[in-house]
Amino acid sequence: MGEAPTSGMVVIGDEILSGRTRDANMHHLAGRLTEAGAPLSEVRVVADEHDLIVEAVQALSARHAYVFTSGGIGPTHDDITADAVAAAFGAAIDVREDARAILLARYGDESLLTEARLRMARIPQGASLIENPVSGAPGFRLGNVFVMAGVPSVFEAMVQSALPQIDGGPPVLSHALRLPVPEGDLAGPLKAVAETHAQVSFGSYPFYAPPTVEGGRGAFGATVVARSADRAALSEAAASLRVMAAELGVADMAEETPPAG
Repeated sequence: MGEAPTSGMVVIGDEILSGRTRDANMHHLAGRLTEAGAPLSEVRVVADEHDLIVEAVQALSARHAYVFTSGGIGPTHDDITADAVAAAFGAAIDVREDARAILLARYGDESLLTEARLRMARIPQGASLIENPVSGAPGFRLGNVFVMAGVPSVFEAMVQSALPQIDGGPPVLSHALRLPVPEGDLAGPLKAVAETHAQVSFGSYPFYAPPTVEGGRGAFGATVVARSADRAALSEAAASLRVMAAELGVADMAEETPPAG
């Protein structure tokens, strides 16, 4: 079984880095790309600065099969993503008639296509458009880079439009067990399980459960997540995790299995 192609993401915007806006797009994209078999493996967050965007796009484009950007393709002066992506590929950029026609259909009046709004129709030469059914203004794909809006509802719609262009491997499945065992006690046994299941990746995510009665003591535990594109290998790993849990004295555990099929 060959390795699945990987994806990268560039999140663009001063408002993300300042803490004014909480990014939701990475979480959404990660889930969709996992389903598409081109998992997200690297993310950069950069300010609205031309050279930083160019460098990030070039670096991730060279390293991954697909790159997705979010933010910076609106009508304001600091929306410079389209220009930066064009520069990253050495492509010319200008208002393109098909993108302009989409905006005109959206606004319905030529007089409303102001200079600011026409910035959203500036498309690099050689790019293909990404449909935006929410607000009209299209994104675009240039090479292996998909350029999309930062507003979550628009970003999600654009991701849906772009997904048919993704040639991924099999989706990555996961199996999770929530264990009332401190992570320090779990580390050794989990390492032993991981060493016997080379086709599966394992992660351990600690949690704290507060006391159920006033004055009681809370408990530490960890959720163990196994991931693989091979359903049979994942099933075998899950069985090993159950044995491990029993050996650690866990009689009852919360378990999340992948869908059948």
